[in-house]
Amino acid sequence: MIYSKACEYAIRALTHLARNEGSQPAQAQEIARAEHLPLPVLGKILQDLVRKGILASRRGPGGGFRLARRSNLITLRDVVAAMDGLDHFHTCAAGLPMCGDDAPCPLHDSWKVIRTQILRDLETTTVAQMAAAVTRKKERARRAARRN
Repeated sequence: MIYSKACEYAIRALTHLARNEGSQPAQAQEIARAEHLPLPVLGKILQDLVRKGILASRRGPGGGFRLARRSNLITLRDVVAAMDGLDHFHTCAAGLPMCGDDAPCPLHDSWKVIRTQILRDLETTTVAQMAAAVTRKKERARRAARRN
């Protein structure tokens, strides 16, 4: 994949929160259980997302995690930037230090097109869209299970 496991977990956790947007804040244990994620790892990711301003948290009774802004305003680019940074989208796909338009490696031109498309997709896909897609998939799975 193009991003780390921690970034994948962050996307899954944010999607879970977006699916329940407007309800009570969710506790890390609830998110981990629902998304089948390891709690110790998820706890660190959630705290990192709070520090990066993507999540808000509150301690105590009724506390937990919630999105810091509406899910339709959080893009996957925001999440990838917060978790992994975007530097790997601006470096040579083969890892060569002097690769560029003026001295390209054999992968340069094709990677440039792919990189541009991936960044565009990350910039235009929101956590709200991810939540809607997951909701549709779960509904299809429920309908299929009822038929069997």
